[in-house]
Amino acid sequence: MIPLLIAGGVILLICLVLINIFNRFARNRNLVKDGWSNIDVQLKRRHDLIPNLVNTVKGYAAHESGTLEKIVQARNMAVNVKADDINAKIAAENQLQQSLRSIFALSESYPDLKANTNFLDLQNKLAEIEESLERSRRYYNATVRDNNTYGETFPAAMFSGMFKFQHFDYFQVDEASKENVVVDFSK
Repeated sequence: MIPLLIAGGVILLICLVLINIFNRFARNRNLVKDGWSNIDVQLKRRHDLIPNLVNTVKGYAAHESGTLEKIVQARNMAVNVKADDINAKIAAENQLQQSLRSIFALSESYPDLKANTNFLDLQNKLAEIEESLERSRRYYNATVRDNNTYGETFPAAMFSGMFKFQHFDYFQVDEASKENVVVDFSK
């Protein structure tokens, strides 16, 4: 009788541990998705702003159509990534971020554009969006860190496949976006 109670207690304890691990996987995944939804809202705002920004610049820098087309292409690629593919969305957004840097580099070469109130207003809105994105990115990356760490540590790592643990990528600014912008019109 006592061995049966001990075996039942061990089985109950194992079940409780597995339930706890499963629930934590689910909670972490949901926190990551919540963090991503905050980023997604800011990305949508940025995507909506880009056509206005490009059209404003077109009037002043008509011969820079190649640069403007690259920005529009990067925006369209970012918009068309499947919403549930967070890792692909991060890569597309980093490409868009890099493209956007070139539009502000153009403004340095066109004093009239730099003084245009519409351009300045759009530039300020974009800066506000980027600040909101940075806050959302920090929250998202913290949830990704917690999720990935939990799924890679003992005992959860033993059950990660069984509970369909999902590893998420961090949303970081790529190295190219950290560099200073150089504009060369001598070519």
